Amino acid sequence: MHQLDAMRIFVRVTETGSFTQAADSLGLPRASVSNAIKQLETKLGTRLLHRTTRRVQLTQDGQACLERCKDLLADVEEWETMFVARDEALTGRLRVDLPATLARTTVIPALPTFLAQHPALRVELSSTDRRVDLVREGFDCVLRVGAVADSTLIARPLGHMRQINVASPAYLERHGVPTTLDDLSRHRLIHYTTTLGTRPAGWEYFDGERYAQWPMEGVLTVNNADAYQAACVAGLGFIQAPEGGVRGLIAEGKLQEVMPEFQAEPLAVSLLYANRRHLPRRAQAFMNWLAELLTPRL
Repeated sequence: MHQLDAMRIFVRVTETGSFTQAADSLGLPRASVSNAIKQLETKLGTRLLHRTTRRVQLTQDGQACLERCKDLLADVEEWETMFVARDEALTGRLRVDLPATLARTTVIPALPTFLAQHPALRVELSSTDRRVDLVREGFDCVLRVGAVADSTLIARPLGHMRQINVASPAYLERHGVPTTLDDLSRHRLIHYTTTLGTRPAGWEYFDGERYAQWPMEGVLTVNNADAYQAACVAGLGFIQAPEGGVRGLIAEGKLQEVMPEFQAEPLAVSLLYANRRHLPRRAQAFMNWLAELLTPRL
């Protein structure tokens, strides 16, 4: 195996913390990954990893080797593309993660145009409300809605999503249309949380100085944006959701906006990628396309 390939495998093993996960993400047999590490250790004359049945841990020499490997691989990738024409076909695999509703309503419908322009590109698209681990799971970039907590990643802000309050016409017919915060005591809120078992927030609104929470009862808590919308259409209560995700349901008459003066805080939308000196051209192209697609909607 070429030393550069062995170095790439070594870096991937350290990112995932597992020979098996590294093999799966690289599309290689586990034996090939194990042999690559052995080859690298033999070549360098030192042990790079401590292996146990549960995890893989860097040795002191392994940590020094990892930093050098990252620099060398970044230099090689930059060197390989120094004289590549900007219009040369993009190739290889691109792994991205998008919020489920945004992927379904906006990105996937536009994706045929992007792939027609780059027919040699292969995209692996994850669409989930779970916060994926970009580095550990091998994503080239992820689109995040909401605050960015991981300071080790590079964030490219795209804008903000306006949130609105909606309920089904059938729910409003049964319970009435609220106009004040006090009216909400007679209504239900469908609660959304990324982790079931945590205490959901109430109705969010701007009180003139800051965004605050108005406690509300609810019979249902969900952790998925599609379930959140479906529960609202079914008449189980109000939701506070990005306008773009429910615009179609409003146009179809399945949802109705209420209390526009008491909206939740707009959600930041960002593209995130790993802290690398040189981002692959395929990732750059996809991120630029995604920004061009989404920014006018934000």
